[in-house]
Amino acid sequence: MESEVNGILVAAHELKAPLNLLRQLAFSLDFAEDEKDVKLIQNKMINVSDRALRQVQDLTKIARLEDGLFEMEPVAVRAVCDEVTEELRTLFRFNHRNLEIEYRNKTRLVSANRELLYSIVYNFCLNAMHYSDEETRSELTLSDKDGKVRLDVRDFGPALPMDVWRSLKKGWVEKPTSIAMRPGSSGLGLYIASKFSQYMNANVGAVRHRDGTSFFVELMPSKQLSLF
Repeated sequence: MESEVNGILVAAHELKAPLNLLRQLAFSLDFAEDEKDVKLIQNKMINVSDRALRQVQDLTKIARLEDGLFEMEPVAVRAVCDEVTEELRTLFRFNHRNLEIEYRNKTRLVSANRELLYSIVYNFCLNAMHYSDEETRSELTLSDKDGKVRLDVRDFGPALPMDVWRSLKKGWVEKPTSIAMRPGSSGLGLYIASKFSQYMNANVGAVRHRDGTSFFVELMPSKQLSLF
């Protein structure tokens, strides 16, 4: 029970952060000097609210996983990555971050739920943006590994604590966990990615580097038969 309560508190704390930011941005509208400043603040408010709404929607999906509503199907993994990075492109640019993409996978279709896979990639990329310094890069890579398709998102931020790394090494994060040296949405985002990966029978994990962390998910290739 205590573990469950702590998880709820972490989720509440992380969801409170965008609400506080929206409040600050709303007050700053009174001090905007021209229409250009107003437009900039409004765009910031839209981006913050969109990200908060996505997290709330993802938490709602977790509660519905047991209902079996998210069907598995052949999914073009490169297309999902393209859509996520296109959605986040403006946010990365605004925060002076770069996201480099490299597709090395020969297997194009994976067995997944497209909606859940999109959320996994989105959370990994958003984490990478938060935990890299200005003018540094993050890397999204697709590759074939041991008969699976592996998606890695590498950042160059603070090291991932050992306890979180061990949880991921087991295959999942059991509850939202605050992560020392990595403030923001990392704990909640990892929990969401972990639950969705577990539902899709995909392996999720992390690699600790001297200068950052790689979060990854390993997906099973689709067994859809070729029409030719």
